[in-house]
Amino acid sequence: MRLSITDQPIDISGLRQRLFHRSAGALVAFEGWIRDHNEGRTVTALEYEVYKPLAVSEGESIIATVCQDIDVIDVLAVHREGHLDIGGCAVWVGVVSAHRDEAFRACRRIIDEIKVRLPIWKKEHYIEGDSGWVNCERCASHAHDHHHEHSHG
Repeated sequence: MRLSITDQPIDISGLRQRLFHRSAGALVAFEGWIRDHNEGRTVTALEYEVYKPLAVSEGESIIATVCQDIDVIDVLAVHREGHLDIGGCAVWVGVVSAHRDEAFRACRRIIDEIKVRLPIWKKEHYIEGDSGWVNCERCASHAHDHHHEHSHG
């Protein structure tokens, strides 16, 4: 399994070690952190709800497709579920390849697709004491624009 869902802190060092390969010349990793604001509101924490069976199968499909399209050696991705405090790592994607260009392109494509296609819902908790589920339409729009940009090149 190259994509996993966890309710524990992401072991970034362990993931990097698992990706080590003697023929790799590049590791590109993306870390998505919990920030203290969104759309003008102060955020104190987040909660992620995940439909695991579909999230894992869809994540594996994303990774398999990217690995078919881009020459990479290996990929690992982890997404958190449950309660996360500010500064916590919510998602991590690592890609190793022989050359940096492939690793950068694959990592960008994987994180963009994860944000759009995985059944993961984010609830923000605000300083005022209320909370709200966040729709990530901008993420979907950005991934579509990014895909469109590269599909004609």
